[in-house]
Amino acid sequence: MNNDSPLKAFFVVLVTAMVCSSLVSATVVMLRPIQLNNQMLDRSRNVMKLTGLVEEGVTPGDEEMLDLFRDMDMRIVDIDQAEFNNELDPLSFDQRRAASNPDLGVDVPSDQDLSSLGRRSRFATVYIVLREGKLERLILPVRGAGMWSMIYGYIALESDLNTIAAVTFYEQNETPGIGDQIMRPEWLAQWQGRRIYDEVGDLRFAVSHAKVEPGTSTWLYEVDALTGATVTADAVTSMIRYWFGSHGYRPFLDFLREHGYGRP
Repeated sequence: MNNDSPLKAFFVVLVTAMVCSSLVSATVVMLRPIQLNNQMLDRSRNVMKLTGLVEEGVTPGDEEMLDLFRDMDMRIVDIDQAEFNNELDPLSFDQRRAASNPDLGVDVPSDQDLSSLGRRSRFATVYIVLREGKLERLILPVRGAGMWSMIYGYIALESDLNTIAAVTFYEQNETPGIGDQIMRPEWLAQWQGRRIYDEVGDLRFAVSHAKVEPGTSTWLYEVDALTGATVTADAVTSMIRYWFGSHGYRPFLDFLREHGYGRP
């Protein structure tokens, strides 16, 4: 074939494209297990620090952390049906992707979309800490729109399914030095011991617009304001109120309170 032939040039380009495509595909396949392992490690670190199972100030190595994480009681919850789902794998289920899946996601009614989600997954992976076979902590994923970004976190509840044991926000792109105060350990520490609902079941938790004084009527349900970050603080309040409202986890929490937790 003549070196100047358009057909030869096309053939060379086609072969080169096929070879490059094959190399990229092979690389993706080889790297996928590593990516999944890193994702699980990130998730394990975010979850494990809320369990109370890791001694404060102690940072387990990667393999130990993954072993602790895999040993946890992980379950998939059908949020809409307020019950556990035993068909989906809690280790591999991707709640973010599920939100946009026609079969796995659901539209959030506009009058209940306090956190500007649009859609959410019908299912969520929850993490259960047991002591002598009884539920000690329940860790739930939450997310919601902040001022500039989607904020992702986990919140751990004590066995009464109302008192906050710990919380973390692990992903956000809020204003540096202002909105990103939601990740400050000293601010997050205030959440411990606060309650989501009051004694009659009304949803009360909020990030205050001022400093919360101990002993006041709101102290049990509020944490201090974020200086200069009112929009982000209000977004966090809206996030909690959505996820613990009637279109979020509340029916599931009511189910657990009534029937208790028992691993089948």
